[in-house]
Amino acid sequence: LQWVGASEADMEKGNLRCEANVSVRRVGDKVFGTKVELKNLNSVRFMQRAIEFEVARHIKVLESGGKLNQETRLWDDRAMETRVMRSKEEAHDYRYFPEPDLQPLIVSEQFIEDVRRSMPELPEDRRKRFAQQYGLSYADASQLVSDRELADYYEAAAEESGNPRGTANWIRTELLRELEAGGLSAANSPVPPKELGALVRLIDESKISGKQGKDVLVEMFKTGKPPQTIIEERGMVQVSDTGEIDALIDGVIAANADAVASYRSGKEALLGFFVGQVIKASKGKANPKVVNERLRAKLQG
Repeated sequence: LQWVGASEADMEKGNLRCEANVSVRRVGDKVFGTKVELKNLNSVRFMQRAIEFEVARHIKVLESGGKLNQETRLWDDRAMETRVMRSKEEAHDYRYFPEPDLQPLIVSEQFIEDVRRSMPELPEDRRKRFAQQYGLSYADASQLVSDRELADYYEAAAEESGNPRGTANWIRTELLRELEAGGLSAANSPVPPKELGALVRLIDESKISGKQGKDVLVEMFKTGKPPQTIIEERGMVQVSDTGEIDALIDGVIAANADAVASYRSGKEALLGFFVGQVIKASKGKANPKVVNERLRAKLQG
């Protein structure tokens, strides 16, 4: 209903209400028990509590030899119990009478087909397409189609990034966390989908690291600036030039001769130490992947 714009479907605002009919019967009985209608339930939680209360009440009355009345009851959430609304429940009690001015409503097959063609792609169809077209898992695709605006946001961002799976990960973890913290939805996100896609692309191109990307996204939320602008303003462009990185590595190796000897004698766990030293020397700008590759080559020499 929300997806097609038929209703906001907010039960607490009265957009949707539920009525439940409850009756019990002993195992083996062929006749249904006396029905009680629960009226105007405006939340799933209240519905569950009211039904559970009524089932227990019916059993208690019957087990004690009492008789149930067919009636309508309301749920009192403060008292955590149902209470009688009215007891006239037979058709004649409502004094039904024909309405002469109501004309027959005839829904043609053509009308149904026209409505069907005008419908947007529904959530389940979109989930299946996301899984097939973008290679997403069932869980990822399901979360992304939980809201139509979020699904639209994802597709626009994925198109911009060229990396559908990577974009899904960034939305599900980083973007949704920031939106929730700000009490926002995808529809009013201060970060447009194309800008998020651009951020994912910059990370994929090794212009910045994933860790830097998280900082950039936070700044994008605060300022509304595109990722490239923030990266340039903060001097965050990642260094991937092997010549520049080799020079940094040579300096770290020269300053840590004992650690180099230990690494070459078999303590390969020290690689993390060297990576950290090179990243530190580059003030966080060196591409970790390139640093790892070049360090292994140089330490083995």
